Amino acid sequence: MSGSSRTHSRKGATIVEMSVILVPLLALGLATFDFALAITLQNTMQFAVRQGVRYAITSQTATGLNHDASVKAVVVTNSMGMIPLLIPTNADPNNYISITYYDPGTFTLQTGTGSNKGGNICQVSVTGLSYKWMATLMRGNTALNIAASSSDIMEASPNGIPPTR
Repeated sequence: MSGSSRTHSRKGATIVEMSVILVPLLALGLATFDFALAITLQNTMQFAVRQGVRYAITSQTATGLNHDASVKAVVVTNSMGMIPLLIPTNADPNNYISITYYDPGTFTLQTGTGSNKGGNICQVSVTGLSYKWMATLMRGNTALNIAASSSDIMEASPNGIPPTR
């Protein structure tokens, strides 16, 4: 009789020991996954804006869209569907993407018609994105702000006339 009660108490101790080890191990696993996802999101946004700049500097436009709208479409496409996940529900992803042009000699902002001419610097940025941590251990409810930016020099337009912005 005493042997069976000793076996029963060992089973209870095993369950307690397993729960003491499993809870921190699970938290550590979730935190690792959470950090990896945050890094992946940042890298994906950086890739998306880089692709947008590469598209912009060649003065390409999609059918039915102006130059800026075409570049924004390329950024959204190359974000692998992540931008809509990082903005409020029903918000327009295009409001979080900005395209600016600068004079390469003076670095002054160029606006209006012809600001996307060859030789100007094109900068594509994504800002205002926020990632809410899954495992909020020791971080509170503060969201991680994600932003990415890339720039390059515009090539001359094939016909010498920059596309409409």
